[in-house]
Amino acid sequence: MEYIKLQNSDLMVSCLCMGGCPMGGYGWGNVQEQELLDAIACAVDNGINFFDTADTYGLGQSEKTLAKGLGSRRKDVIIESKFGVRFGKDGTTYDNSPEYIQECLEGTLKRLNTDYVDIYVIHYRDGKTPIAEVVGKLEDLQKQGKLRYFGLSNIHEDGMAELEPFKGQFVCCQDEYSLACRTFEKDLLAVQREIGATPLTWGSLGQGILTGKYDRSCSFERNDRRSRDIYANFHGDKLAKNMDIVDVMRPIAEVHGVSVAAVAIRFIMDHLKGSAVLAGAKRPAQILGNLESIGWNLTSDELHLLDEISR
Repeated sequence: MEYIKLQNSDLMVSCLCMGGCPMGGYGWGNVQEQELLDAIACAVDNGINFFDTADTYGLGQSEKTLAKGLGSRRKDVIIESKFGVRFGKDGTTYDNSPEYIQECLEGTLKRLNTDYVDIYVIHYRDGKTPIAEVVGKLEDLQKQGKLRYFGLSNIHEDGMAELEPFKGQFVCCQDEYSLACRTFEKDLLAVQREIGATPLTWGSLGQGILTGKYDRSCSFERNDRRSRDIYANFHGDKLAKNMDIVDVMRPIAEVHGVSVAAVAIRFIMDHLKGSAVLAGAKRPAQILGNLESIGWNLTSDELHLLDEISR
């Protein structure tokens, strides 16, 4: 395994992080609990010590499944969870108020069956709670030992200015990033440079389109969120473009004797220096395929090809 030290912390995390959205058990097709538990064990057995989840994934089910899968090994890993999203009768809203942070963390700790979370992340800014209040509350919880560090997610150019006074206090910032979506590349680099937070990428496999197991005629059952048009990677012109990217990835995977998914992950590691890659998995075989990204590098020519086709 390859490891990096998260900025502004003493946390050494695996460059490959197991993403917890599929652990929520909702919206990813056929998801079996035992396969999820086996995947968690497979990850730890192979050196992955970094797990990302959120209270919104399956409305807390992801955290419960992760706790069950880790068991006594919880002390050996780094868990990152997120807060700030409310689901109610009026739909989805964001809430970063100190009161809601407290409520969310208590629920997360209970579901994770732990008395602390390693990294607590602002899932989305709510546009109203001053960032100083948010940081102040997180620092209080840090002093109480309920969290070790805190981080950011989904921060773009219009949200940078408020963070500048807190440079050096956030350990990481995650956003969507892959060969299928490079929209936020400049934002991740700006947060890394100006706020001093390690980039983490979610959607690293384009919700699965970069694994090489789909073609231009792919379709999904209604219980899979990817059947909806909002998941553009699997529809229309975006699907066609992604298949062109996969066509470039296949021979590279063959040359290195790895999975297509491994090439997608390796591109992030080699192109977005100093980052860690979040990749969800439903079963051990997917963990093992992702692990093929470790221990080698793309050549400069391969990086150039992938950079050009994915622009």
